Order: sequence, then C-alpha cells, then structure tokens
Amino acid sequence: MTPLSLIRGILIDLDGVLYVGSQAVNGAIEAVREIKRRGYRCRFVTNTSTLSRASLHKKLAGFGFDIDEHEIVSATRAALIYLQQFGDPVCHLLLTDDVKQDFRHLRQSDSKADFVIVGDIGDAWSYERLNRVFNLLIGGAELIAIHKNRFWQTERGLQLDIGAFVSGLEYASRKQATIIGKPSPDFFKAALSELEMPPEQAAIVGDDIDADIGGGQRAGLTGILVKTGKYRQDYAENSLVVPGLIIPSVAALPDLLPGQ
Repeated sequence: MTPLSLIRGILIDLDGVLYVGSQAVNGAIEAVREIKRRGYRCRFVTNTSTLSRASLHKKLAGFGFDIDEHEIVSATRAALIYLQQFGDPVCHLLLTDDVKQDFRHLRQSDSKADFVIVGDIGDAWSYERLNRVFNLLIGGAELIAIHKNRFWQTERGLQLDIGAFVSGLEYASRKQATIIGKPSPDFFKAALSELEMPPEQAAIVGDDIDADIGGGQRAGLTGILVKTGKYRQDYAENSLVVPGLIIPSVAALPDLLPGQ
C-alpha cells in the first residue's frame, strides 16, 4: 500500500459510498467537501448505467454534493469512448431510456448489429430480450458489458446485478464480453488520465471489494474499502483481495488524510 502521505488524487465510487438508494451516506457530503477543500484531485466513478452523466450530476446535486459534471467518470461514458475506434458501428442497446440519450447519435438495430451493449435495465429483463441478444451474438455481433457486477445494494437489500445475465449470454453464444467499467484496467486508466497523475499517487474508495478495490489495486492504486453499501464482512474476509485500508465509511476518510 502506498503511504497516504503520497496520495494526491482520489477516485470515489458513488452508489454505496456516497449514497444508498435515495439517502446520502451520513457524513459523505461533508467528507467530499473537506477532501476537495484540502486540494486533493477527485473523480467520482461509477458502473451505474441506469442514468446518463447529466442525470447522475443532477442526483448528486439533489443530495447536496458539490460535484461538477465533468468530475463524474461513468462506465457508459467509457463505452462511448471505446466505440469511437470502430467508426460508425450499428448497435443494439439494452440500456435505460435515459442512458440511451447518450447513445442517440449511433446507428441502432434490433435485427442486425455490430455490437450489443448491455447495461442496467432493472425489471425489463425477459427471456424474449435475452433470446434476441443471443441471436444477434451468434449472428456476428460482439458483446459489450457496461460492467459485470454480481450484485448491488438497494434500500430493499442486495439485488442481483447484470453480471449473471452477461455470463449467461457469454456461455450460450460462446463469445467473451468486453467489460467497460470497473474492474477493467482501461476504466481505471481513463479515470487516472482525468486526474492527470500516475496510479501510485491515487487511491480508490469503494464498497465493492472485487470491482473497486481489486480492480483499482491491479491498476496500481491504493484500495480503501468502506463498510457501507454492498460491503459484507464475511464476503470481504473470504476474498483474495486485501484492501490497503478498511474504514467505516467515506466520512472517516478526511481524518486519515494528511493536510495538503
């Protein structure tokens, strides 16, 4: 673990770290304000693909967070950047209507596509949708997953996430998905480029020991696990990932960081 005295930039996960459902985590608003006041560069990272970046910014502002839209690094934004290298591809989108607005300039089709892009669509999953995607994949489309999380924390408890559907589509089509969000090294590389610093000067604060901490540490960052959101003690203790630091919540972070 890099000593905290060498940390200059911090990536902070959103869902489960700054808020859970419709409630901000106690002390999170003040913690973000203090961390930024001390001069740490921050980017706020998320695999959430139910909201566009503009909507995420509006949500954070509604909680009271002083976070600019350009400081949000979302997996859907990373997917758009990834697709730029393919010119003018035809896409099939399994995304919410809000997030589809970010992809509206792309050519789209339900019958023949170069890429199938899978994100969070909640209760809209059905056998019909899965079978349509399966046929697009065996027909030549490539599979892009915004992320491959196993589960996530909601006000109703843990909920199955899209990783199960992505794995099922991979198994049936015999195609490997390109994972865009955390724990992809490319995602952390993109976030670090926005911080304009090397990984050894940055930390990732997250509630997901696999995607946040494991992914960040493999990219060279210091991993700080919070005990909010999807954190479960038994799961963390049985994980092969060993965080650099475990704290009760993001509210505790300013007291651990040296002044700048």
